[in-house]
Amino acid sequence: MTINIKELKNKIIYRANYRGTKEMDKLLGSFTKKYINQFNEQELMLLCDLLDCDDENLYKFNQGQNLTIQIKTNKVTEMFKNYNYTSE
Repeated sequence: MTINIKELKNKIIYRANYRGTKEMDKLLGSFTKKYINQFNEQELMLLCDLLDCDDENLYKFNQGQNLTIQIKTNKVTEMFKNYNYTSE
């Protein structure tokens, strides 16, 4: 199966920017904007998996708080965990 990388990136960008809460729109949107072009196909798929998580747990994960779910550790999740949003 061939994956259209450009189409996948567009879907990821949309999902990251339209989460349901303004805080997560900004946090995930800026993270995605910063790193999406550095990710290979496998890392893009890991980012898709991360975007499947709910906003509350993603925020807690980024802030180092206790979660109600388990998020698998990988390069993308570690980058997100260590990402600090600053408004531009």
